[in-house]
Amino acid sequence: MTKSDILKALEDDSKYYGEFGKQYLSNSDIGKLLKNPTQFRVSNEFTKPMLEGRYFHTKILEPQKLNDFKVIDVASRNTIRYKEAEGLEGEMLLLKKEQEHLDFLCSKMTSNMEMCDLIYEEGNQFELPEIQKIMNLDWKGKADIINNNSNLIIDIKTSGDIDKFMYSAKTYNYDSQAYIYQRLFNKPLVFFVIDKRTARLGVFDCSATFLKAGQDKVEQAVEVYQKYFSDEATEDIHSYIHRQTL
Repeated sequence: MTKSDILKALEDDSKYYGEFGKQYLSNSDIGKLLKNPTQFRVSNEFTKPMLEGRYFHTKILEPQKLNDFKVIDVASRNTIRYKEAEGLEGEMLLLKKEQEHLDFLCSKMTSNMEMCDLIYEEGNQFELPEIQKIMNLDWKGKADIINNNSNLIIDIKTSGDIDKFMYSAKTYNYDSQAYIYQRLFNKPLVFFVIDKRTARLGVFDCSATFLKAGQDKVEQAVEVYQKYFSDEATEDIHSYIHRQTL
């Protein structure tokens, strides 16, 4: 396949996150490679924050896909009605009150003139995939928004506490994401963030120190990958032991 064929295929989320996309490393692999490589490429349990994050991104970037979300008007996921509906659908459902709050957060972000202009500027590209070799391995990424006029990658995030985002950004490996994406797309990355509790908005650009921390994580993850999972692997992952100096 040509690169253009691969990128076209990766536009489809089922391919990007499925077996086709697994021939590439991505930022979502960083956490497991660094913390628990025995779980590398093992599927994560789908959680409520993941569902809410997916809805938030879809509402802002691909509203035509909102019908893919199943919404139910019940008080909680502990109700019999919810459990029956979830069993029928075979997936976690979004509660109506959660949808309404997420819709409010989306409208809050998109009603801000500065953010709205940059998110929806003419010529912007949404959910754009890219592939490239980084440290001699094949990597993929999918940018939320490419703003070519401002020469930016815009990544939208929700936060439980925007005052702690500078710390949680490292916990959730947004530093390695920024490093990888700037390598993939050759543009600086900026995070547009909204506090899920207060709806406060924030814009966070990436310092050289933040990017260097991300690069260090990628280098460490590559070492682990080469050691346990590459064609030249030197150790069996089943022999892995976590080691740390206290």
